[in-house]
Amino acid sequence: MVTPGSLCPPPTELTDGEQAGQPLLGGAPSSASLDTLIQHLVPTADYYPEKAYIFTFLLSSRLFIEPQELLARVCHMCIEQQQLDKPVLDKAQVRKFGPKLLQLLAEWTETFPRDFQEESTISHLKDVVGRIAPCDEAYRKRMHQLLQALHQKLAALGQGPESLLGTDKPVSYRTKPPASIHRELLGICSDPYVLAQQLTHVELEQLRHIGPEEFVQAFVNKDPLASTKPAKKKQRAQVIEFFIDVARECFNIGNFNSLMAIISGMNMSPVSRLKKTWAKVKTAKFFILEHQMDPTGNFCNYRTALRGAAHRSLTAHSSREKIVIPFFSLLIKDIYFLNEGCANRLPNGHVNFEKFLELAKQVGEFITWKQVECPFEQDLSITHYLHTAPIFSEDGLYLASYESESPENQTEKERWKSLRIPDPKFLPSATPLRVLSISYQRTAAPAGCGEHQERMLEK
Repeated sequence: MVTPGSLCPPPTELTDGEQAGQPLLGGAPSSASLDTLIQHLVPTADYYPEKAYIFTFLLSSRLFIEPQELLARVCHMCIEQQQLDKPVLDKAQVRKFGPKLLQLLAEWTETFPRDFQEESTISHLKDVVGRIAPCDEAYRKRMHQLLQALHQKLAALGQGPESLLGTDKPVSYRTKPPASIHRELLGICSDPYVLAQQLTHVELEQLRHIGPEEFVQAFVNKDPLASTKPAKKKQRAQVIEFFIDVARECFNIGNFNSLMAIISGMNMSPVSRLKKTWAKVKTAKFFILEHQMDPTGNFCNYRTALRGAAHRSLTAHSSREKIVIPFFSLLIKDIYFLNEGCANRLPNGHVNFEKFLELAKQVGEFITWKQVECPFEQDLSITHYLHTAPIFSEDGLYLASYESESPENQTEKERWKSLRIPDPKFLPSATPLRVLSISYQRTAAPAGCGEHQERMLEK
């Protein structure tokens, strides 16, 4: 591995206004023309860019140039600088340059495999490596391995969460779904800790299919589980308490995305309006969880817990302690405002590379978290349920809510009337989880908690 500052930057000429006096990453200027930054990416016989620079530039460059065009320019520079188009090559020079070129291509294809989905990009790879292969046949073999690994990565990326569902895909319902799909989650899993573990499986599986480039490319151009018996307030309260325990275990695991999904589901109007049900719930633990995810102060409490989780992950002695699944919506918001709050280019037209260092830091941290292997044993019956549980529309949720507790004020009565269904007193009560099923419906995000906070919610 090339250590920071261990190699000098390539001999490039800075144009007027480029801040060569403020070196970042072993010589990369804090702002420079796009041409200069591309030149800094290209290896030579005596120079290789730092790993952090490679990630930062490849991540941010797509705001200014298509990845396919960037690869073409990099390959052209390599051919030109190393005189690889000459009939006779300097084999000693090429043997010094070849490994560095292959290392750059390996890092690029490993971190941003989607950049190589077009056949033209593969042609560029084969062309430039084909020019150095006569100097060492090991280069051709290494290129073959690189392309095999790339093919496997692209194949894996094509099998995202949707393809895992098979034919049992989530369906959105406006009213009660068919009785044939009514199922009791508590009949499948009655242990909050186990459900929290399975939610973590689902979260990590979904996160693995998110590439770092997706955070930036966005800037280049949002179950009803029924039984046959009516559910009483006591049963609904038990279900609410069950999900509170699930949320607590998600916090302890470091799965803040599922935690926020559950809290958001609990606070939705169709659930929060069930006053008679909530009166039977022990809410102390829920209030603590709400406090942890309170948006006050730009989610100050959550950010403190996330920093603790990140630290725990870095010093972890077990895979269990490495889990950090942040609140994903807030992560996207932070990256969005970082992009909107700082210009991509300075008034002189140069790329504001300092901005993209911070962007790369945030995205790089996320990439580290999403690569953690889930340490919990997977229960396929539970994860399949979580993937395929039906989803209610807002009207469907209110319908289930009014079936559980009749409308209390004029606004609710008018809404109930607008649903054009019979008076609720003539309908069977909704099952508890029919209302609460929304709690996990696709609020995806990641998080973690500090070790000193890990079991604070046990009390």
